[in-house]
Amino acid sequence: MDATQSVSAGPFAFVNFSLGAAAGTVCPGPSRCTNGAAEPAIRADATGTFYVSSELGLSAGTLAWKSTDGGLHYTALESPNQISQGAGGLAPGGGDTDLSTAPQPNASGVHNVYVASLSLANVTVSTSKDGGQTWSKNILSATIPGDDREWIAADQATKVCISYHDIVTFNIDVSCSFDAGATFTQLGSAIDAAHAFLLEENSTGNLVIDPNSHVIYQVFSGIANAAEAVLPASYHAVWIAISRDGGQTFTDQAVYVNPSTSVSYGHQFVNATVDRAGTVYVVYNDNHNLFYSFSTNSGLTWTGPIQINQAPSATAVMPWSVACAPGQLNVVWYGTSFFDGTAPDNYPASAAWYVFFAQNRNAAAAGSKFTQVAATPVIHFGGVCEGGISCTGNRDLYDDFGIAVSPTTGAASITYSDDQPGNTGSDDHTAIATQTAGPRICGGS
Repeated sequence: MDATQSVSAGPFAFVNFSLGAAAGTVCPGPSRCTNGAAEPAIRADATGTFYVSSELGLSAGTLAWKSTDGGLHYTALESPNQISQGAGGLAPGGGDTDLSTAPQPNASGVHNVYVASLSLANVTVSTSKDGGQTWSKNILSATIPGDDREWIAADQATKVCISYHDIVTFNIDVSCSFDAGATFTQLGSAIDAAHAFLLEENSTGNLVIDPNSHVIYQVFSGIANAAEAVLPASYHAVWIAISRDGGQTFTDQAVYVNPSTSVSYGHQFVNATVDRAGTVYVVYNDNHNLFYSFSTNSGLTWTGPIQINQAPSATAVMPWSVACAPGQLNVVWYGTSFFDGTAPDNYPASAAWYVFFAQNRNAAAAGSKFTQVAATPVIHFGGVCEGGISCTGNRDLYDDFGIAVSPTTGAASITYSDDQPGNTGSDDHTAIATQTAGPRICGGS
């Protein structure tokens, strides 16, 4: 569809539209803007250019888009995997896409863009050094083959790291490249020797690098101690692995351990972000409510949990966050007013889901408040399965989505999965909600 839908709530307004699959298509616009992709990722580079990637599925490739006008229009790029846009086109990767932009420009004055996608056999990292016009790809980016759920984060002009589960040990491996993804020559383990009990007992979250201190953070949920590996417990602990030597070694730190072993934060996905002052924020959910913790000393100690969601979002899942100016934090999630104590897999057809957006301009202070609004029309009705490929219920929203903020304007652009008008999966597509009014972060008014 080509139509845009404007949503105004509280002090905020957003314009929503679908993206086009064919390279060169500008959306919204006169061309038909449709795609069949899902589970998207979004980042902004230092110039305020937004990039989006979204998966077509394992071995089916990845789509990508770019916006140079603050997220009001997106142009479809040539596929990062160089796949045929026609039916039946195949390419490496295509699963679990993630995206990153280099904080510093390359020798040509352009910020490198990296798109990671999963093939299960390995991780494909595609690199563009010219703003998404052309791509090179490394289909063997993971140092250890046989992988699941990769994440990617860039540092400086040409360093890029990926994290992933290796299927044999379920360790969270971190591989780094110093030549813009051409080769990955450094391997570290996010689970340190003192916390080896977390092997096989963790659910990964994203990878993030502080561009000022170059500290690397990998978040995940898991059990709380070695005894729980023998007497199984839920993933009621939120962890962060911290590397202060560029990803060579990591030390694990507990962000929050819920005293109840029946509570689980092992839902897609624990998420982390860092503001310009180096404050780290970690966002996590228990399949009902959404919380965050923050650290002002590079992850050594933490304040939280602090609940984010409020009515009408009685259920909040699949969070993503972005911080910018000191203390300023935006968080998005899929939310519905329905909650009956069961997993969202079993929610009735009447449960209406939206993308919720919450902003806190003083998030590094306990007791500070979020302003929350729905940023989209209804994007889904009914159950939401979070079990990945093991799902037997509705998986139209897949496993995550994202938000980025332009560092030049402070306005947010959100990319999300939408299955409306709702023909049982056949209408799945990647869409955009871009902020057009309301308070901004990155120092924006």
